[in-house]
Amino acid sequence: MAHKISKKLSYIGENIRKIRQVKRISQADFASIFNLARPSVGAYEEGRSEPKIDTILQIANYYRISIDVLLTRKLTVSDILSFGLLNEKLNKVHQLKGTKGNSYKNPPIPYIQIGQYLDYIVNHGNSDYIKNLPEVNIPLNKTTGEFRAFEILGSEMEYHQQGIHHGDILVGEKLDPQDLSRKIGEILTVVHKANLSTRRLKALTTNKITLISDHPNYPEMSIPLIDVHEFWIIKSVYSEYLNPPTLIEERVLKVENEIAFLRKQLKK
Repeated sequence: MAHKISKKLSYIGENIRKIRQVKRISQADFASIFNLARPSVGAYEEGRSEPKIDTILQIANYYRISIDVLLTRKLTVSDILSFGLLNEKLNKVHQLKGTKGNSYKNPPIPYIQIGQYLDYIVNHGNSDYIKNLPEVNIPLNKTTGEFRAFEILGSEMEYHQQGIHHGDILVGEKLDPQDLSRKIGEILTVVHKANLSTRRLKALTTNKITLISDHPNYPEMSIPLIDVHEFWIIKSVYSEYLNPPTLIEERVLKVENEIAFLRKQLKK
C-alpha cells in the first residue's frame, strides 16, 4: 500500500515516470530493460509498491544517476539527460575516430558526476578507480595533458542566468600547483578534503588559496593548500542552457528601441 512506502523511497515512483517521459519509452519498454513485469512498473509509478534494491541499483547505473538523488528528490530533466545529451552532442567526435585529417585524437576523459564527489575525493589517486569511471569523448585541441569532466553542483557560478549552471559539464586540465600564481581570475575545480569546489581563483598565499563565485551573494572561500588534492583549470563548458542576453545587451536593446520610438514620433 502507498502509505507503507518508506519516506526514503517516496520519490522512486515519480522518478521512474519522469525517466520514461524524458527518454520517451513505454512502461513495457522500461520493464523489458530491467527484466520486470509491465504491471510492476505501473505499480511503482502509482506508489502501490516499491522496487527491490537491486532494481534501484540497475536503474541508477543504467541512467548514470546517483542513487541518493534517485531516492530522495524529484529528478529534473538535467539530472536525466546531463550524461546522455553530452554524448549525443559528441557523436560526431566518436565517428571521427580514425578518419584522415581528424585533429581530435584525445583519449576518453573520465567523468565525475555530482553523486560521485565523495568517492572521487577518496579515490582520486587510485588508478583502478579512475579507469572504471564513466568516460566522455570531447574535442580538444590538445593531445597531451591530463583531463577530467566534472558535473557541476550548485549555482555559485551563475548570475542573472549567465555563466555556469547547475548540472553543466566542465572539462578541466590538471594544473601544477606551481602555476597557480599565473592563473588568478581563472575558473578552477579544486579537489580538496571537504568537497569539489568550482570557482574563480582570487588570491594565493604560501598556505592557502582564496576562491570567489561569479554570483555576488556567495562569500569567498579559503582552502588551506595542505587540504588540496588536485587543481583542474576549466577549459570548456557543455551546457543544456541557452544563456539569455546579458544586462548590457538588454540595456542597449532598450536604448535602441527608445531611439526608434522617438524617431517615429519626430516624423509625425
